[in-house]
Amino acid sequence: MTRPAEAPVPAEPVVRPDPVRWLLYAFGAGLPTRHRSWVLHDVTTRTWVLRHAARTLVQLTVPVALIVAFVPGPLGLRLGMSLIGVILGMAFSLAYMTETVENRVGKAGYPVGSAQAGRDRASAVREVGAAQRRRDAAAERAARYRARQGR
Repeated sequence: MTRPAEAPVPAEPVVRPDPVRWLLYAFGAGLPTRHRSWVLHDVTTRTWVLRHAARTLVQLTVPVALIVAFVPGPLGLRLGMSLIGVILGMAFSLAYMTETVENRVGKAGYPVGSAQAGRDRASAVREVGAAQRRRDAAAERAARYRARQGR
């Protein structure tokens, strides 16, 4: 049995790809090595699900445009078919998003499981901060209660 991947901490700076490279990345192409840390950031940040959905919508623009442009029939029918296609495409994409982002991380040179490990680490850090805020809030409420009681 293999151990889960350790959450990598990239040493290199996060370099965002230009729009053309991002478009190719959205369609599944790999990025050059200098964007390696950005790929990890892209799939581990708080908004990773929204980013994945945006990549999926970009991928779906091609078949939607082809359906609307070339399928014969009324425009309403073509738009309806496109909408059904987008709904189905998004459903499948969201169902397999963890596997998809792990594949992206693997293309960037990180071990499989790195994206989930990075999200888990970030979640643990956020939870520590949230727990501290809750403790502080409880202490403030207790102090206010004691002050009202005259203790």
